[in-house]
This record gives sequence, structure tokens and C-alpha cells, in this order.
Amino acid sequence: QVQLVESGGGLVQPGGSLRLSCAASGATFSIGQTGWYRQAPGKQRALVAIISSSGSVNYADSVKGRFTVSRDDTKTTVYLQMDSLKFEDTAVYYCNGDLRGSDGRMYFHTWGQGTQVTVSS
Repeated sequence: QVQLVESGGGLVQPGGSLRLSCAASGATFSIGQTGWYRQAPGKQRALVAIISSSGSVNYADSVKGRFTVSRDDTKTTVYLQMDSLKFEDTAVYYCNGDLRGSDGRMYFHTWGQGTQVTVSS
């Protein structure tokens, strides 16, 4: 079974930083294009950052200059570095990636389980 597992969420004060991880797990060989999404209470899930299989990145306007998405050299983990956090960044953060399984098959748009980020003083 191929899956993504997020970690790194928690409680942080405004202006603080967190780094989220999205790790391939199970019978997964590598991660391709991956997006980080967030969903605040009462709001729709929204894309905040994306990294393509070639490494190009894009960000939502609300996080530009504060968030950085990256992928490790083994292409098994994608990170979201979040700096200068604001109250409005509070949400459950999810990653969604295209996975290559150890069986050689592609598993597109696989979701992780989510990790809670709370920005509070």
C-alpha cells in the first residue's frame, strides 16, 4: 500500500516557524509532483504550495515570501517550511502527491492524513 504521512504540526506563536514533512510510506518508491493544502474550520481546502516533479515551485499569494516547499534528494519526502506564521495560517495541512510505487505503478493525487497547525499567542 502506498501512502503519504504528514508530520511536524503543532502549536506556535505568531511570528514563529514550523516545518512540515510529507513522507512516502509503505510500498512507495518516490514522490513526484506534490501540493500542500490547508483547510481551516468552515472553509474549503485550498492549495498553498506546490512542487513539480522537476522541482519548480509555486505559492499562493497569502504565503509567498513566508513558506518554502522543497523535496529531499531521495525524492521520498517533501517539506513545507513555514516562517513568520500568522493567526490566519491556522488550519489542518495536507499533502497530495503523485507516487511511484515499488511495483512501478503511478498512484496519482494521493492524500496524506493531515497535520494540525495552530498559531496562537
